[in-house]
Amino acid sequence: MEYFLELFLAGLIRGSIYALIALGYTMVYGIIGLINFAHGEIYMIGAFTALIIANVLTLHGFGQISVLILASIGAVIYSSAYGLTVEQLAYKPLRHAPRLSPLISAIGMSIFLQNYVLLAQTSDFLPFPCLIPDFEFMAPVAHVIDSSALVILVTTSVIMVLLTLLIKFTRIGKAMRATAQDRTMALLVGINVNRIISVTFVTGSALAAVGGLLIASHVGQINFHIGFIAGIKAFTAAVLGGIGSIPGAVLGSLILGCTESFATGYVSSDYEDVFAFTLLVLILIFRPAGILGRKDAQKV
Repeated sequence: MEYFLELFLAGLIRGSIYALIALGYTMVYGIIGLINFAHGEIYMIGAFTALIIANVLTLHGFGQISVLILASIGAVIYSSAYGLTVEQLAYKPLRHAPRLSPLISAIGMSIFLQNYVLLAQTSDFLPFPCLIPDFEFMAPVAHVIDSSALVILVTTSVIMVLLTLLIKFTRIGKAMRATAQDRTMALLVGINVNRIISVTFVTGSALAAVGGLLIASHVGQINFHIGFIAGIKAFTAAVLGGIGSIPGAVLGSLILGCTESFATGYVSSDYEDVFAFTLLVLILIFRPAGILGRKDAQKV
């Protein structure tokens, strides 16, 4: 039973990280119908930014909590700037182009960012310091779940609630929903659609940066390729839950994370990806819109 609990918690942690990235995918798709394949690289850039800031602050004698806070802020700001730049350069000029054009642009931007970080940093794995302190109250259950895992779970839960409240109850959230439903009508009622799209990219990039910092701190290493792998898994989770749905992205991420964890624990780590993508294929066959997706959903 304890082994099952360990695998379940490991799956929740993995799923929580996928969720932070998948939310960016599902928000962008919900607004403009674009799969932003460069989103995984924004996650990777957030992790590298946090590493650089953490190393500099540690050399100057900053404490662990201060390093965590400042590295988080720096990673969020830098990744958000990258997300906005990618949107302005790669996607905005193709707003009215055939749908294949922005898709190709997204793939090209993903490859560009990967190689940019490869040349600017290194192809080797780099050690990432643990930025999350050990909490004393976690000592009795430290063999099951550690402090960094708890922070990941809590952070993902809080972000999901705040994002849901933002979308449902704020003016900018209503503008996002209006833009997603009918971009032309949103323009006619005075909504600045371009600004809403930019805000969506910035928000998704900020969430990816938080995910990059947390998972890198938890795992203890990063390299330039982590964005591609995590991005593909997060995209799978978003489709699994129902792309365009925020609760669906989170649910799909948790299901995918638990599936991979149990497959690794009870079968073999070699079949981790096989089980994950088999689950995706089954969902697409029997419920193409995803678990929480609407059958009549159409891109506007």
